[in-house]
Amino acid sequence: MRIARCDSPNHGLDECLVSAVMGAEGFVAYMVTPEMAGQRLDLFVCNLLVDATRSEAQRLIELSDAAADGVRVNGKRAKSNYRVRVGDAIDAVRTVPVPIRAVAETIPIVIVYEDADLLVIDKPRGMTVHPAPGSPNGTLVNAVLAHADDLSGIGGELRPGIVHRLDKDTGGLLMVAKNDVTHHALQAQIQARTVERRYQAIVWGVPNFARATVDAPIGRHPTDRKKMAVITDTHHTSRHAVTELIVRETFAGAVALVEAKLQTGRTHQIRVHCAYIRHPILGDPVYGGARKLPASAFPADRRAPIEAAVEALHGQALHAYSLAFSHPRNGERMAFTVALAEPMEQLLIALRAEC
Repeated sequence: MRIARCDSPNHGLDECLVSAVMGAEGFVAYMVTPEMAGQRLDLFVCNLLVDATRSEAQRLIELSDAAADGVRVNGKRAKSNYRVRVGDAIDAVRTVPVPIRAVAETIPIVIVYEDADLLVIDKPRGMTVHPAPGSPNGTLVNAVLAHADDLSGIGGELRPGIVHRLDKDTGGLLMVAKNDVTHHALQAQIQARTVERRYQAIVWGVPNFARATVDAPIGRHPTDRKKMAVITDTHHTSRHAVTELIVRETFAGAVALVEAKLQTGRTHQIRVHCAYIRHPILGDPVYGGARKLPASAFPADRRAPIEAAVEALHGQALHAYSLAFSHPRNGERMAFTVALAEPMEQLLIALRAEC
């Protein structure tokens, strides 16, 4: 790959920019001239890359040092609000996305209910709901397409029939619409809060309440764009988020089984709200749940089964165990429950045996 930089102050951006492409990666390099000096780095990169949005420019700028992609100023990472200076060498590596298509794959799934309008599926832990970069296949959508090809098209080609989602490592009940009328009707029920979605979670510590409502807005984390967070600063974007929590069981003052009912459906909502009240979900690697069992929690000679069960979670101890809604065609109220994911069940068995 040939890399070229322009250091002439008499050239504009278009004249100076030399880009090269090798395989799936695009590389551009630019030496800042006096005419371009003083711009914010994110705006500069947005102009530098063809068809780039400002949000994409910010994402590339905020990538870690370990990432091959991204933006570097004089060989180092910089902030989005950095003002470029004359002579700065701006390098940007941008992975060209590979088109993703949702194709039918023969993958076993548990169908709890099915009729001409919808399906209720018990999604396994570890399965992504729809194709995306990093998980182009093996998803719930791939599995459902092999089972039924008459799905709602409202979600687009990659999300046919998907009315709501669950995180990859959260298993449990999920609705899938077979036609647009059903899709619209189920989404309207979610917005009206008449769909009842209940989860069971095992959290660190014992909350100081028996029942509580967490009403705290959620938005993208200001500095870690891969995470969500409770956002109270009005300078950052957030959305109204409400979770009802009920403490069902406690174990040696160290762990609690909590039921969570969603009133809204924000990304990672239960995980974020539990972390916000300082009771993160066990095994959650993103929101503070990847901890060790406190040394004083259980007798030393009884800790091994619990520690082994915590280690075996391989993800957050959160499961969508209960779902209720009104059927869009006849208005009949429908309710479903499923057993907890095996790793959660085994952890509860170990905890109950030790109390």
